This record gives sequence, C-alpha cells and structure tokens, in this order.
Amino acid sequence: MDTLSINVPAALCAALMTFAIGGLWYSPLLFARAWMREAGLTEEQTRQAPMARVFGLSALAALVMAFNLAAFIGPKASLGFGLFAGAAAGIGWVAMSLGVIYLFEQRSLKLWLINSGYQVLSYTLMGGLLGVWK
Repeated sequence: MDTLSINVPAALCAALMTFAIGGLWYSPLLFARAWMREAGLTEEQTRQAPMARVFGLSALAALVMAFNLAAFIGPKASLGFGLFAGAAAGIGWVAMSLGVIYLFEQRSLKLWLINSGYQVLSYTLMGGLLGVWK
C-alpha cells in the first residue's frame, strides 16, 4: 500500500480522539471506580504513576493504531465502511485478543467489558473519522 495515501491530519485527529474518549470513559463520570476496583488499583497508585511516560507512550500507541487503521481502511473508504472496519478491528482483533489474555490472567469479565468497550468504541469512531475525512 502507498503510505502517501494516508490522510495524515485525519490519522492525527483519530489518535487524539482516542484520548478524548479515554478521558471520558475512564473518568468518574463513567467507569473510573469500577475500572480501578477490577484492575486492583487504588487512587493512590494511580496518582503515583509516571504520568509523563504513561501519556507519552499512550500517545505513541494511539498514533500507531490510527495510522495502521488508516492503512487498513484505505483512501477510498466511506463513513459506513470506516465505521464497519473500525468496529470489526475493535471487536474481532482487539477485544478478542484482550479476551484471551484476560482468560489466562484470570481477570474479571467486568474489567474485560470496560477495557474492550473503550477499544471497540475508539476503533469504531476512528474508523468513521478516517472513512469520512477525504
């Protein structure tokens, strides 16, 4: 695939969008308390995390995800195809991969639903953005 056909501004916005979604998803408004409980984390542990490293590496990962999804979707995608491809990647690859890991790590179904739900929503919306932004 010709990497020059990737819409760089769209991919950058798609990566940024995952941060906005994650900020809301893992906030006290939605799943912060349940996520911390199921992950076995305390508020103190989350405050002591090396946030510059966490956010920096998360930003890098989001960029890789967005550019990879853009390459997968291709430059001629529509909104419908982008949404479908994003959802298919989120459900079929990410959520199922996490599911296998969570089974072996004996993590809870609730934690899988929280984390996979975020990924499915993020990939679906990234796909839609990448599909519609020409």
